Amino acid sequence: MNATVKQIALQTIDLEARSIQALRGSINNDFENAVRLMADCKGRVVVSGIGKSAVIAQKLVATFNSTGTPSLFMHAADATHGDLGMIRPEDVVIIISKSGESPEIRVLLPLIRNFGNPLIAIVGNTTSSLAQGATCILDTTVETEACPNNLAPTSSTTAQLVMGDALAVCLMELKGFNSDDFARYHPGGALGKKLYLRVGDLASKNSMPQIGPTQSIREVIVSMTTGRLGVTVVTDEKQQVLGIVTDGDLRRMLEKGTPIDSLTAADIMTPSPRVIHPEELAVVALDVLTQHHISQLVVAEEKNYRGVLHIHDLMREGLI
Repeated sequence: MNATVKQIALQTIDLEARSIQALRGSINNDFENAVRLMADCKGRVVVSGIGKSAVIAQKLVATFNSTGTPSLFMHAADATHGDLGMIRPEDVVIIISKSGESPEIRVLLPLIRNFGNPLIAIVGNTTSSLAQGATCILDTTVETEACPNNLAPTSSTTAQLVMGDALAVCLMELKGFNSDDFARYHPGGALGKKLYLRVGDLASKNSMPQIGPTQSIREVIVSMTTGRLGVTVVTDEKQQVLGIVTDGDLRRMLEKGTPIDSLTAADIMTPSPRVIHPEELAVVALDVLTQHHISQLVVAEEKNYRGVLHIHDLMREGLI
């Protein structure tokens, strides 16, 4: 082997990076028209391909669906064996192919033409049968594959993927697809929790340790122990937050050797503690906890005490 593994890897990355940069010249009127067709589509976007292009098609379908553009995958080889039935009159069809001349693609073209559906070609040969039969041509021609024999689809499939992602992102912008929309389509896992899980959802599962400002240190300790959150919140008679006492506050008091019999909660509390609204996203609470190097946040609404959020709550939800 003349080149090292590292050199081969870097060469592969450079070749594919150049292929992606070359796509800038393909962002033209056809690309804009393709985006408009998809944005105005009253049905679904049906994406098809053969071989490695079919794999890219499946990924793009997943991306479109998760970003607000209803999509279906139709394998080009299965299309003429019944799967054409998934195409409805209001659908837009995308076919992905490097050569644009695969036998399955050539058979599929007149059938789609007869259906009358708009056809977007993501193709690496702009003189191919696929390109000639398309409503819009998105040129993904590459100078060379990263494969040393210039055979295995590498640079070409990367270009197809990036072109599809460009379509998806443009559609998100046109449709005003925001983080709330994204959360509706991604409710599971840590990603979904970052987008929809709110502070109140977690704090409501905890106890609400609280104590009055004139209560004794012994009563403070009992409140903290009962709550099992390493903290108790000092409130007034209207349940408004006055301060917070943490286990750290207790340790510092004991280190000073201060007689505790005459002390009250107000004497050792931290006034005006960090407070977060129950409707705030849990991921925002995580940022506050991390930024200030603390373990608990008081949950309050207009100073009215609503609970305590502990960093362990976020850990249990997989946000850390």
